[in-house]
Amino acid sequence: MPQLNPNPWFTIMLLTWFTLSLLIQPKLLSFVHTNNPVNKTTTTKPTPWTWPWT
Repeated sequence: MPQLNPNPWFTIMLLTWFTLSLLIQPKLLSFVHTNNPVNKTTTTKPTPWTWPWT
């Protein structure tokens, strides 16, 4: 059964994984995020919903 032969596919998987982790990932992580996270404090209490039938 040729499906069980991991000879070519294991090598392809390893090469793909190394390419992704060593070449592509550092390039993606080097981008500067435009929205920096900011700690927001909520000072106002939300008003409850007023239902028209009550």
